[in-house]
Amino acid sequence: MQMERGPSQMRRMILAVAAVAAIAASYGLGRRHSQAQIGSSAGRHVIYYVDPMHPAYKSDRPGIAPDCGMPLEPVFAEAAGNSPLSSLPAQLPAGGVSIDGAMQRLVGIRLAPVERSGATHVTRVVGRVVPEDTRVYRITPGVDGFVRETYGDSVGVLVKKDQKLATYYAAELVAAASGFLAAVQNVPGAVGKDGARFTPNFPGAVAKEGVRSLQGYTDRLRNLGMSDVQIKRVADSRQLPDSIDVVAPADGFILARNISQGQHFEHNVEFYRIADLSRVWVVAEVTEQEAPYLRPGGPAQITLRDKGRRLPARITDSLPQSEAGGGTVKLRLEVENPTSTLRPEMLVDVELPVRLPPAITVPQDALVDSGARTRVYVESGEGVFEPREVETGWRLGERVAILHGVQPGERVVAAATFLVDSESRLKTPSSRPAPARITDMPAGLPEHASAAKTVRDPSCGMQVDPAKAAAAGNTLADRGATYYFCSKHCKQAFEDHPAGSAGGRRGDGHD
Repeated sequence: MQMERGPSQMRRMILAVAAVAAIAASYGLGRRHSQAQIGSSAGRHVIYYVDPMHPAYKSDRPGIAPDCGMPLEPVFAEAAGNSPLSSLPAQLPAGGVSIDGAMQRLVGIRLAPVERSGATHVTRVVGRVVPEDTRVYRITPGVDGFVRETYGDSVGVLVKKDQKLATYYAAELVAAASGFLAAVQNVPGAVGKDGARFTPNFPGAVAKEGVRSLQGYTDRLRNLGMSDVQIKRVADSRQLPDSIDVVAPADGFILARNISQGQHFEHNVEFYRIADLSRVWVVAEVTEQEAPYLRPGGPAQITLRDKGRRLPARITDSLPQSEAGGGTVKLRLEVENPTSTLRPEMLVDVELPVRLPPAITVPQDALVDSGARTRVYVESGEGVFEPREVETGWRLGERVAILHGVQPGERVVAAATFLVDSESRLKTPSSRPAPARITDMPAGLPEHASAAKTVRDPSCGMQVDPAKAAAAGNTLADRGATYYFCSKHCKQAFEDHPAGSAGGRRGDGHD
């Protein structure tokens, strides 16, 4: 039995010695590797430090990340493409950020040049056709009477000059027509030998009294509503008329009709409203920013929607009912319409060329407008962007005129501008919320926290300003207590694993 245990003990001793040797070798190797790594790192050049959670944040010295409290990680020249130190600015401008080319491509930052040029833009709006107010005729009888007949006088119908629309009778007609015929017979030369020449002005050497009498009766018939055509016909035929003809005063479009057969009417009633459509207006609305660059007499184009036909137009002036500060200005366009293609209330497409004066311009997306100030981010070096306040002028399309702040040839951030602005604000102390005063502490905060003005993040253990955490929405209320976090990442980690957080279980989140 003694002989059998000897080999077993020997085997155990051999295994123990081997284990110790392996541990010693591993320790020595690890120590040598660690020393080699330290020696290698010591020989490498750190060009800047980054936030491990947000690599776009950079610092020229080691420290703590402002968002999550983690140590900043070094970036070596070899990892950054062997960039020499001289390629980096000795000191960033106030509010400036440094973003390398790889990161710019990753987050979609795009640069655009500052240009000096004029702009020509075609504004497309909808216009409405209205008749020229100086070409609208209102037909009234001037006497009381009744309507005998009407003829093809519906609203929307195109009529010709002197076309008969209706007839009516008035009690004063017979007396006025009888006096007119007597005056015609007493005035030599009032009617030619062929019976076809009658003119109310009666040229020739005739007695003045006879002319006055004839002119008076002529005016009387006109006041009754009789047209010159019918007056001439009465003079030629030497017969009393039994009614008065209502005729169109011009080629036009019947806008309104207030007459029907057998209707009794008073002298002030409006029978018809007729518009001459040989020239019409098109009313369109443009923005107040564009209106100053649309001059009277400027060209425009009208397009008929259903026919695709294009007609030239001319800007006349702004309508009186355009209200300052209303956001839009009404323009009146004058359009020749000899074939009456354009009808009242018709909607058409209007194209207005807007020519703006030369100016320094940047893309619309380059602006960061906070309401009180407007700024852009100008490239001041390779990968370095500095904020610069600007004063803007006209805005048209995707371009904005800059009155002060930038010069032609500079380049500005034109895409992902809000990311660059966020980084700038993060690195600029003046842009961060002011530290909370004791009187500004949120309700529910423990008394000792108010005295210290900071509380501990229950997730990572970092000291947090409660006012800043509340402003960023990084708070969590639970079981009558309020927890404050340095970042949304730590808040989410605490919600996922409350028991394993730095502050322990919920209920002990404040230090």
